[in-house]
Amino acid sequence: MRKSTELALSALSAVVALAALCFSAGAAAQAAQQGQSAGSQPAPAKVDDPAPAATGGIQGQNIFEVKPEVKRDASSLPGYMEQSNGQRNAVQPGNNAPMWRGVQAGREGYSSLPKSEAPEAGVLIQPQVQYPGSRLTTAGEAWRQVRNNWILPYGGALVLIVLGALAIFYFAKGPVGHADAGGGRGRIERFTPFERSAHWANAIAFCILGISGVVMAFGKFFLLPVLGLTLFGWLTYVLKTLHNFAGPLFAVSLAAIFFTFLRDNFPQRGDLRWLLRLGGMLSKKGELPSHRFNAGEKLVFWGGVFLLGIFVISSGLMMDKLLPNLVYERGTMQVAHMVHAVSAVLMVCVFLGHIYIGTIGMRGAYTAMRRGYVNEAWAQEHHAYWYEDIEAGKVPVQRSRPPAVADAAPDTMRVA
Repeated sequence: MRKSTELALSALSAVVALAALCFSAGAAAQAAQQGQSAGSQPAPAKVDDPAPAATGGIQGQNIFEVKPEVKRDASSLPGYMEQSNGQRNAVQPGNNAPMWRGVQAGREGYSSLPKSEAPEAGVLIQPQVQYPGSRLTTAGEAWRQVRNNWILPYGGALVLIVLGALAIFYFAKGPVGHADAGGGRGRIERFTPFERSAHWANAIAFCILGISGVVMAFGKFFLLPVLGLTLFGWLTYVLKTLHNFAGPLFAVSLAAIFFTFLRDNFPQRGDLRWLLRLGGMLSKKGELPSHRFNAGEKLVFWGGVFLLGIFVISSGLMMDKLLPNLVYERGTMQVAHMVHAVSAVLMVCVFLGHIYIGTIGMRGAYTAMRRGYVNEAWAQEHHAYWYEDIEAGKVPVQRSRPPAVADAAPDTMRVA
């Protein structure tokens, strides 16, 4: 028993000695490695006021000293911006930027609709363009900039300026002329029944187009706050429908007026003098002599009826899609709308002056267009050269077939 105990203690002592030997060898190796590392690195600088040792818990750090971890991703690949949508999805699944970039650039996609019915069905966004007065941007946005930044503010201001000028002239000068067209000595036919019918048809169509156009363009500024959104919407819809139906009537009646009055609107003797002196309407000496139509009326005829009429009617028929063999794309409609709006505003301004003279601006002018006849005093005062041609027999007094029942006494009838 004693012998076995001594044997066990000897074995335990050998194990302890072996463990101590291993521990001392490992410590020596670690010390040698640390000594080598310390010899290869410079000694740290001495800090006068060292920071206190960390005490554990949540530690703070200056965010500006944190360096982002830069990893190479797909955006750094060569030709990344030129990738197709399929190539982009191969390196970045779910990234459809190439497709939307093509959509914004006006690239055409697939559409099952036929080209003849929908030529732009595959184009979601129009390509970039720069209209007069707009930035270089997509065509729809460029059209919106021209309409909202130029046509509406400056067009509305021009109409208001013309109305204000006419009001000032009326209150300062009053109606032009002294003689009334009705009654008096002689009876001269100024407008035939056909001429009056064409004129009034065109006048009614113009009033419908003008009122509806003003409401559609400027109504949101002065009618929408008063009527409210619902009533204004219904009113605009009704006026838009009337606008579309009155347009063809205006085109036909304007063509009839042009060819009916063309012969008497060519330049004649005294027209330049009449223009330079504004017809004498600003002087106290009376109106300057003129032929059947003075130079101002001829300017309205050639500038308003002919020139602006071509732009207004052609652009209007284009927006109504009534012109054959045309491809009605959005770009075509945008250009047609801008031409139509500008020419219509100018036509309204020109015809406002014509309406003013034909109603309250000149005595007897409305009666002449309503009944077709004027007396000798009115003709001599406002159209002296025309009256001289009538006196000389160059122009007939009665150009149409006289009515069956005369509405004037025999002694007041003008004899050719």
